[in-house]
Amino acid sequence: MAADSLRDQAVALLRDGTSNAEVARHLRVPPGTISWWKHRELEKRGELPGPRRSTCPHCYGDQLDTAAYSYLLGLYLGDGHIMWPKQHRVPNLAITCDDKWPGVMDLVEQTMREVLPNNSPCRVRRTGCHDVKIYSMHLPCLFPQYGPGKKHERLIALAPWQQRIVDEHPWGLIRGLIHSDGCRITNWATRTVNGVVRRHEYPRYFFTNTSADIRGIFTAALDSVGVEWKASIPRPQGQVNISVARKASVALMDEHIGPKH
Repeated sequence: MAADSLRDQAVALLRDGTSNAEVARHLRVPPGTISWWKHRELEKRGELPGPRRSTCPHCYGDQLDTAAYSYLLGLYLGDGHIMWPKQHRVPNLAITCDDKWPGVMDLVEQTMREVLPNNSPCRVRRTGCHDVKIYSMHLPCLFPQYGPGKKHERLIALAPWQQRIVDEHPWGLIRGLIHSDGCRITNWATRTVNGVVRRHEYPRYFFTNTSADIRGIFTAALDSVGVEWKASIPRPQGQVNISVARKASVALMDEHIGPKH
Protein backbone atom coordinates (compact mmCIF):
# COMPACT_ATOMS: atom_id res chain seq x y z
CA MET A 1 0.00 0.00 0.00
CA ALA A 2 1.35 3.47 -0.86
CA ALA A 3 2.74 5.51 2.02
CA ASP A 4 0.34 8.41 1.30
CA SER A 5 -2.63 6.04 1.43
CA LEU A 6 -1.45 4.58 4.73
CA ARG A 7 -0.98 8.02 6.15
CA ASP A 8 -4.47 9.12 5.07
CA GLN A 9 -5.95 6.03 6.72
CA ALA A 10 -3.97 6.68 9.90
CA VAL A 11 -5.06 10.32 10.05
CA ALA A 12 -8.70 9.33 9.55
CA LEU A 13 -8.51 6.78 12.39
CA LEU A 14 -6.78 9.26 14.68
CA ARG A 15 -9.48 11.85 13.99
CA ASP A 16 -12.08 9.27 15.03
CA GLY A 17 -10.37 8.95 18.39
CA THR A 18 -8.45 5.73 17.81
CA SER A 19 -5.29 5.60 19.92
CA ASN A 20 -1.84 5.73 18.38
CA ALA A 21 -1.08 2.18 19.48
CA GLU A 22 -4.30 0.81 17.97
CA VAL A 23 -3.67 2.58 14.66
CA ALA A 24 -0.12 1.24 14.58
CA ARG A 25 -1.32 -2.35 15.16
CA HIS A 26 -4.16 -2.06 12.68
CA LEU A 27 -2.04 -0.65 9.85
CA ARG A 28 1.17 -2.48 10.83
CA VAL A 29 3.10 0.79 10.94
CA PRO A 30 5.73 1.62 13.61
CA PRO A 31 4.22 3.58 16.53
CA GLY A 32 6.82 6.33 16.07
CA THR A 33 5.62 6.89 12.50
CA ILE A 34 2.02 7.18 13.68
CA SER A 35 3.07 9.71 16.33
CA TRP A 36 4.90 11.76 13.69
CA TRP A 37 1.94 11.70 11.30
CA LYS A 38 -0.33 12.83 14.12
CA HIS A 39 2.07 15.62 15.05
CA ARG A 40 2.25 16.90 11.46
CA GLU A 41 -1.54 16.77 11.10
CA LEU A 42 -2.06 18.75 14.31
CA GLU A 43 0.61 21.21 13.23
CA LYS A 44 -1.05 21.62 9.82
CA ARG A 45 -4.37 22.38 11.50
CA GLY A 46 -2.78 24.71 14.08
CA GLU A 47 -3.87 22.47 16.96
CA LEU A 48 -0.53 21.71 18.58
CA PRO A 49 -0.64 22.50 22.30
CA GLY A 50 0.93 25.93 22.81
CA PRO A 51 4.67 25.78 23.47
CA ARG A 52 5.25 22.54 21.54
CA ARG A 53 4.75 24.32 18.23
CA SER A 54 7.52 26.37 16.66
CA THR A 55 6.64 30.01 16.19
CA CYS A 56 6.43 31.23 12.60
CA PRO A 57 5.30 34.68 11.47
CA HIS A 58 4.55 33.34 7.99
CA CYS A 59 2.63 30.14 8.74
CA TYR A 60 0.84 31.21 11.94
CA GLY A 61 1.15 34.99 12.07
CA ASP A 62 3.26 34.83 15.25
CA GLN A 63 5.07 37.97 16.35
CA LEU A 64 8.76 38.03 15.41
CA ASP A 65 11.44 39.75 17.49
CA THR A 66 12.83 41.70 14.55
CA ALA A 67 15.90 43.10 16.36
CA ALA A 68 17.00 39.60 17.40
CA TYR A 69 16.15 38.24 13.95
CA SER A 70 18.38 40.80 12.21
CA TYR A 71 21.33 39.64 14.33
CA LEU A 72 20.55 35.95 13.73
CA LEU A 73 20.25 36.63 9.98
CA GLY A 74 23.75 38.12 10.02
CA LEU A 75 25.08 35.08 11.88
CA TYR A 76 23.47 32.72 9.37
CA LEU A 77 24.71 34.60 6.32
CA GLY A 78 28.22 34.94 7.73
CA ASP A 79 29.15 31.50 8.98
CA GLY A 80 25.94 29.61 9.66
CA HIS A 81 24.24 26.80 7.79
CA ILE A 82 20.91 25.03 7.74
CA MET A 83 21.05 21.25 7.40
CA TRP A 84 18.19 18.88 6.67
CA PRO A 85 19.73 15.40 6.39
CA LYS A 86 17.50 12.72 4.93
CA GLN A 87 17.62 10.75 8.17
CA HIS A 88 16.32 13.74 10.20
CA ARG A 89 12.71 14.86 10.18
CA VAL A 90 13.48 18.42 11.23
CA PRO A 91 16.08 20.85 9.80
CA ASN A 92 18.57 22.54 12.09
CA LEU A 93 20.34 25.89 12.04
CA ALA A 94 23.95 25.71 13.26
CA ILE A 95 26.16 28.68 14.06
CA THR A 96 29.80 27.72 14.66
CA CYS A 97 31.30 29.67 17.59
CA ASP A 98 34.98 29.73 18.52
CA ASP A 99 35.62 28.70 22.13
CA LYS A 100 37.77 31.83 22.49
CA TRP A 101 34.61 33.95 22.48
CA PRO A 102 32.22 32.50 25.11
CA GLY A 103 30.30 35.78 25.26
CA VAL A 104 29.45 35.54 21.57
CA MET A 105 28.38 31.91 22.05
CA ASP A 106 26.04 32.91 24.88
CA LEU A 107 24.60 35.72 22.77
CA VAL A 108 23.98 33.37 19.83
CA GLU A 109 22.06 30.96 22.05
CA GLN A 110 20.07 33.78 23.66
CA THR A 111 19.16 35.19 20.23
CA MET A 112 17.95 31.80 18.99
CA ARG A 113 15.64 31.64 22.01
CA GLU A 114 14.30 35.12 21.23
CA VAL A 115 13.60 34.32 17.57
CA LEU A 116 12.18 30.84 18.27
CA PRO A 117 10.94 31.08 21.89
CA ASN A 118 9.19 27.69 21.83
CA ASN A 119 12.31 25.81 20.72
CA SER A 120 15.41 24.91 22.74
CA PRO A 121 18.90 25.47 21.29
CA CYS A 122 21.76 23.16 22.14
CA ARG A 123 25.55 23.18 21.88
CA VAL A 124 27.53 20.50 20.06
CA ARG A 125 31.22 20.29 20.97
CA ARG A 126 33.78 20.31 18.17
CA THR A 127 37.54 20.79 18.17
CA GLY A 128 38.18 24.32 19.40
CA CYS A 129 34.58 25.42 18.92
CA HIS A 130 30.92 24.61 19.46
CA ASP A 131 28.02 24.49 17.05
CA VAL A 132 25.06 26.29 18.60
CA LYS A 133 22.03 24.58 17.07
CA ILE A 134 18.29 24.94 17.00
CA TYR A 135 15.76 22.66 15.29
CA SER A 136 12.53 23.80 13.66
CA MET A 137 10.42 22.89 10.66
CA HIS A 138 10.06 26.64 10.03
CA LEU A 139 13.73 27.48 9.48
CA PRO A 140 13.19 27.55 5.69
CA CYS A 141 10.36 30.06 6.31
CA LEU A 142 12.61 32.28 8.42
CA PHE A 143 15.63 31.91 6.15
CA PRO A 144 14.46 31.61 2.52
CA GLN A 145 18.15 31.68 1.50
CA TYR A 146 18.25 28.02 2.54
CA GLY A 147 18.97 25.68 -0.35
CA PRO A 148 21.29 22.96 -1.63
CA GLY A 149 24.98 23.73 -1.98
CA LYS A 150 27.27 26.33 -0.47
CA LYS A 151 26.01 29.88 -0.07
CA HIS A 152 28.77 31.38 -2.21
CA GLU A 153 27.85 29.06 -5.10
CA ARG A 154 24.25 30.25 -5.42
CA LEU A 155 22.27 33.47 -5.44
CA ILE A 156 21.78 35.02 -2.01
CA ALA A 157 19.24 37.85 -1.90
CA LEU A 158 17.11 39.19 0.92
CA ALA A 159 13.36 38.78 0.63
CA PRO A 160 11.43 42.08 0.80
CA TRP A 161 10.26 41.36 4.37
CA GLN A 162 13.87 40.64 5.41
CA GLN A 163 15.08 43.85 3.81
CA ARG A 164 12.49 45.82 5.79
CA ILE A 165 13.80 44.28 9.01
CA VAL A 166 17.41 45.03 8.06
CA ASP A 167 16.45 48.61 7.18
CA GLU A 168 14.92 48.92 10.65
CA HIS A 169 17.78 47.14 12.48
CA PRO A 170 20.93 47.47 10.33
CA TRP A 171 23.31 47.20 13.28
CA GLY A 172 21.89 43.80 14.23
CA LEU A 173 22.78 42.42 10.80
CA ILE A 174 26.23 44.06 10.84
CA ARG A 175 26.97 42.73 14.33
CA GLY A 176 25.89 39.21 13.32
CA LEU A 177 28.10 39.27 10.23
CA ILE A 178 31.11 40.55 12.21
CA HIS A 179 30.57 38.04 15.04
CA SER A 180 30.39 35.15 12.58
CA ASP A 181 32.78 36.04 9.77
CA GLY A 182 34.60 39.16 10.91
CA CYS A 183 36.91 40.58 13.55
CA ARG A 184 38.31 43.73 15.15
CA ILE A 185 42.10 43.89 15.17
CA THR A 186 44.86 46.38 15.91
CA ASN A 187 46.99 47.23 12.87
CA TRP A 188 50.32 49.01 13.05
CA ALA A 189 52.56 50.95 10.70
CA THR A 190 55.89 52.74 10.97
CA ARG A 191 57.11 56.03 9.65
CA THR A 192 60.32 58.00 10.07
CA VAL A 193 60.06 61.45 11.60
CA ASN A 194 63.30 63.49 11.89
CA GLY A 195 65.30 60.32 11.53
CA VAL A 196 63.32 58.49 14.25
CA VAL A 197 61.22 55.45 13.36
CA ARG A 198 57.86 55.68 15.04
CA ARG A 199 55.25 52.99 15.33
CA HIS A 200 51.61 53.92 14.90
CA GLU A 201 48.81 51.55 15.99
CA TYR A 202 45.18 51.83 14.96
CA PRO A 203 42.06 49.60 15.26
CA ARG A 204 40.40 48.10 12.23
CA TYR A 205 37.38 45.92 11.43
CA PHE A 206 37.48 43.15 8.86
CA PHE A 207 34.73 41.07 7.29
CA THR A 208 35.78 38.24 4.99
CA ASN A 209 33.43 36.27 2.77
CA THR A 210 33.54 34.47 -0.56
CA SER A 211 29.98 35.33 -1.62
CA ALA A 212 29.72 38.59 -3.55
CA ASP A 213 26.01 38.67 -2.68
CA ILE A 214 26.64 38.47 1.07
CA ARG A 215 29.40 41.06 0.85
CA GLY A 216 26.94 43.29 -0.98
CA ILE A 217 24.35 42.87 1.78
CA PHE A 218 27.03 43.74 4.36
CA THR A 219 28.34 46.82 2.59
CA ALA A 220 24.82 48.08 1.85
CA ALA A 221 24.12 47.94 5.59
CA LEU A 222 27.39 49.78 6.30
CA ASP A 223 26.40 52.47 3.80
CA SER A 224 23.02 52.87 5.47
CA VAL A 225 24.62 53.71 8.84
CA GLY A 226 27.38 55.91 7.44
CA VAL A 227 30.36 53.58 7.83
CA GLU A 228 33.11 53.97 5.21
CA TRP A 229 34.72 50.78 3.93
CA LYS A 230 37.12 49.40 1.35
CA ALA A 231 37.31 46.03 -0.40
CA SER A 232 40.54 44.11 -0.98
CA ILE A 233 41.63 42.30 -4.13
CA PRO A 234 40.05 38.79 -4.23
CA ARG A 235 42.22 35.95 -2.94
CA PRO A 236 42.81 32.84 -5.09
CA GLN A 237 39.91 31.08 -3.29
CA GLY A 238 37.63 34.02 -4.06
CA GLN A 239 37.58 35.51 -0.56
CA VAL A 240 37.45 39.29 -0.27
CA ASN A 241 38.16 41.41 2.82
CA ILE A 242 35.91 44.32 3.60
CA SER A 243 37.92 46.71 5.75
CA VAL A 244 36.75 49.55 7.99
CA ALA A 245 39.74 51.65 9.06
CA ARG A 246 38.79 55.34 9.07
CA LYS A 247 38.77 56.72 12.60
CA ALA A 248 35.17 57.98 12.63
CA SER A 249 33.84 54.75 11.11
CA VAL A 250 35.78 52.56 13.55
CA ALA A 251 34.42 54.66 16.44
CA LEU A 252 30.89 54.11 15.12
CA MET A 253 31.50 50.35 14.85
CA ASP A 254 32.95 50.31 18.38
CA GLU A 255 29.82 52.02 19.69
CA HIS A 256 27.49 49.38 18.24
CA ILE A 257 29.65 46.24 18.02
CA GLY A 258 33.02 46.31 19.78
CA PRO A 259 35.53 43.45 20.05
CA LYS A 260 34.39 39.85 20.37
CA HIS A 261 34.39 38.57 23.94
